[in-house]
Amino acid sequence: MKITFANFLTLLRIAAIPIVVICFYLQSDNARPMAGIIFGFAALTDLLDGYVARNYGQMSRFGAFLDPVADKLMVAIVLVLLVQSDPGWYVDIIAVIIIGREITVSALREWMATIGDRAKVAVSWSGKLKTALQMFGIGFMVYKESILGFDVYAIGFSFLLLSAGMTLWSMFKYLEAAWPSMQKES
Repeated sequence: MKITFANFLTLLRIAAIPIVVICFYLQSDNARPMAGIIFGFAALTDLLDGYVARNYGQMSRFGAFLDPVADKLMVAIVLVLLVQSDPGWYVDIIAVIIIGREITVSALREWMATIGDRAKVAVSWSGKLKTALQMFGIGFMVYKESILGFDVYAIGFSFLLLSAGMTLWSMFKYLEAAWPSMQKES
């Protein structure tokens, strides 16, 4: 198998995960901002790898599998870091919603593929918006430090809260699209 530039970007996103975790826990004043910046660059590779794959003929089965895995790993792992570092229940609830939705929609897509109806639950614009809000929200919350007097953590939390709403809405839309297939007899 040949590793394309698009696949390399996805692999780079996965490789960034342990670096974000290490930076998050470093005993340094700049640890959280470093982790947030690395997370931000990794999140940008999500936009870039899809663009490169589509526009430069680098779409592959490996990339189609790996891209959502990289996204879900990055989001779930960093949400766990945020839950651990912020004792507030509100971050816990948002993390439960986001991670629970990812598991539900992934299982739904897998099941729909087995019955030949995967196209009914293909990624939609709402899923892309949800992902963008998550990435900005999580990145800002990881960064944590104020910039020019702006509470970056609070801004990130607001984005993450919006993404939790989009998360639930998009999950219900996917379930609604799949409902006719679920009602059919085996």
